Amino acid sequence: MASDDGPNLLQGFKRANNILAQAEEKDGVEYSYGADKKFAEDDSEIALFDALAQSEGAISSAIETEDFAAAMGSMAALRAPVDAFFEAVQVNSDNEVVRRNRLNLLSQIRKVCGQVADLTRIEG
Repeated sequence: MASDDGPNLLQGFKRANNILAQAEEKDGVEYSYGADKKFAEDDSEIALFDALAQSEGAISSAIETEDFAAAMGSMAALRAPVDAFFEAVQVNSDNEVVRRNRLNLLSQIRKVCGQVADLTRIEG
């Protein structure tokens, strides 16, 4: 968290987590059933799908070998695709299929980052 990417990734995670929590409460459902890349409408969305898939595997492998620095590095690599996604995409699209897919994508951010640490407990 002391790196340049740490605070920015934390803000991206918190933004994703807050949007997701509000939508889950409002809709009365849990958005954790997996997003589908075929519904992505923006290049930044596709890039985030790819980055999450890559990071999830790298983080899992690093945790298995107790290489926590590598796990944190893989998580930090999500900063740019998460930032780009939030700059380019409106999560609450008028198209309900796209909206649900984007909310499930936010759930993937929470899941992937949650492999390393409970970022909801970090203030900032």
